[in-house]
Amino acid sequence: MDCTEAYKEHIEYTFNAFCKVVIRYAAINAWRDRDKRRQREISFEYLAEEKFYPFCTSDTYFIDPYKQYPVMICGQRVILTNGELAEALFSLPEKKREIIYLYFFGRYTQ
Repeated sequence: MDCTEAYKEHIEYTFNAFCKVVIRYAAINAWRDRDKRRQREISFEYLAEEKFYPFCTSDTYFIDPYKQYPVMICGQRVILTNGELAEALFSLPEKKREIIYLYFFGRYTQ
């Protein structure tokens, strides 16, 4: 079936109009979605100025993580950061402390 030039031109204009309508409604839907998202979200500026929510947290698991406990073993000064470990080492006899020191720091296995 042969199509006339006028019919081909009509189909082209109709398709162009259809594409314009689709693009227009896609833009409208995008604006609606953006507005809905904006209504649900809270901006960082609002949180920082109005309510003051800090943007970071700090762990409070350890009472003083930077406290050091120096221990003298085998004439060497060992600095520990765990107070319970330092107390446990002090409760051991001198001979056992030396064995632990040589095993962990002196790389002796026996």
